Amino acid sequence: MHDVTTPCQVTGLSVAYHDRLALRNVTLDVPPGAVMAVLGPNGAGKSTLLKAMMRLVPTLTGRVRFFGQDLARSRSRVAYMPQTAEVDWDFPTTVRDVVTMGTYGHLGWWRRPGAAQRAVVEAALEAAGISDLAGRQISQLSGGQKQRTFVARTLAQEPDVYLMDEPFAGVDVASERAIASVLDSLRQDGKTIVIIHHDLSTVRRLCTHALLLSEGDVVSVGTLEEAFTPEHLHRAYGLVDEALHPQEER
Repeated sequence: MHDVTTPCQVTGLSVAYHDRLALRNVTLDVPPGAVMAVLGPNGAGKSTLLKAMMRLVPTLTGRVRFFGQDLARSRSRVAYMPQTAEVDWDFPTTVRDVVTMGTYGHLGWWRRPGAAQRAVVEAALEAAGISDLAGRQISQLSGGQKQRTFVARTLAQEPDVYLMDEPFAGVDVASERAIASVLDSLRQDGKTIVIIHHDLSTVRRLCTHALLLSEGDVVSVGTLEEAFTPEHLHRAYGLVDEALHPQEER
């Protein structure tokens, strides 16, 4: 029986691409208010996990539940932020339009956004620090600005669970700080976040839990004290202990 109070539960999830297993029997529980880092080297299955949770790729085995329900019944409570590389940034639209798309799930496709939705969009733009970019064409954005636009669109969905695929990839220092501030605010608000992350030196500052993957297998999962240890990192990456030390404040 799945617990309706648990924001996210994955049980025995396996995914294959052609004849290669990309994920093998992944099981994890993400508790309320957790920020879970999904870590592992390239090809470990990190993005595949999020896509499988969102039913964007077919699964061989396993179940995914959000608040005890399948995605179809809990969709309005879950938001997925893909990698920016998966989007056509030459599409002629503005930053505000992209963020407004985040309100469509609650609004429905045939109703136009009203005052309430516009207020949500403006708050999301402000939270991501891109209010001044609202009218800019997305093709004119830098890498960090694109990531912040995606973060704002995800915020505009007003979900309870955030699945975010490398929101810090390719960003400048200002965007990194802005996105980290958003994550801190969400955590303070009791939201639950699963974030694919690649900078091991910032995991302890940003996250409360970790899932380490290696070649589709779970190396460790749990709180940082349980899962984010030198031994587990060595198994996943072959890394030395220096990777655990936080970066100097910039």
